[in-house]
Amino acid sequence: MAAKKAVKKPNVSGDELKEYYREMLLIRRFEEKAGQLYGMGLIGGFCHLYIGQEAVVVGLEAATEEGDKRVTSYRDHGHMLACGMDPNGVMAELTGREGGYSGGKGGSMHMFSKEKHFYGGHGIVGAQVPIGAGLAFGDKYKGNGRVTFTYFGDGAANQGQVYETFNMAALWDLPVVFVIENNQYAMGTSQARSTSSPDIYTRGEAFGIKGEVVDGMDVLAVKEAGQKAVAHCRAGNGPYILEVKTYRYRGHSMSDPAKYRTREEVQRVREERDPIERVREMLLSGKHASEEDLKAIDKEIKAVVNESAEFAKTSPLPAESELWTDIVA
Repeated sequence: MAAKKAVKKPNVSGDELKEYYREMLLIRRFEEKAGQLYGMGLIGGFCHLYIGQEAVVVGLEAATEEGDKRVTSYRDHGHMLACGMDPNGVMAELTGREGGYSGGKGGSMHMFSKEKHFYGGHGIVGAQVPIGAGLAFGDKYKGNGRVTFTYFGDGAANQGQVYETFNMAALWDLPVVFVIENNQYAMGTSQARSTSSPDIYTRGEAFGIKGEVVDGMDVLAVKEAGQKAVAHCRAGNGPYILEVKTYRYRGHSMSDPAKYRTREEVQRVREERDPIERVREMLLSGKHASEEDLKAIDKEIKAVVNESAEFAKTSPLPAESELWTDIVA
């Protein structure tokens, strides 16, 4: 096993660090369980797991305030959990059950929570980017000081609508943080083969949009960058771009064998850069938690996830009459 890097002293309290650990572990265990249910045939259609990318959304959610909005792509389960949506409702929706957030009719890629200001995972690549700018436009019009986090991947970054949105957001000084979740491989093509610029955030320079790149495997670095971006937006300085360089351990979706990279590469990232293990080492080395404390957290999280799976299995399928509701004609 490769030698571990020295663990930096965290600039947050032990309680905060434990909360980030708990939140990232919830996403990891939930996604592992979702993968199991998919393998059992209880989840149909597409299913894109967030395993490996947990520090991105947990770090950025730590920089939000009540009323801030978020919109993302189809790799969305982690975002839902991080903003406080009920694991039972998320898992029930994944399995197409009545108790799900969309009544079992949306599945993995189409969930929504007005209460938590989560405006969906979106199945069309890049389509959520202009929606995010629209949400930010509404907040600027109201003058309520809110910020919208608009997430998209390195693959979507090459979509034309992204740059149309950058242009409008810059013209209107919209309070939107564009978050590029760069997991290096888009659907299955490495960034080096698909994208001309090594740092995607620099494309905002053409529109006068400030931005930066951040290590997406370090939850504290992500939080710090998120706070900077949010302060920029709340001050009325317009949009900000964060390119968060992360890594997904699984394929693009559950049906992707990920043969475009080696097992050794994935294992190396797991051993050297895993975001949850990094926080775990901080907790132990800083004496903020013992091995027994962390085992108790893991046990607690597994119980939450098992409960969500049981809730999903026992929740009924949508009634036939539901086929004719929520239709825009």
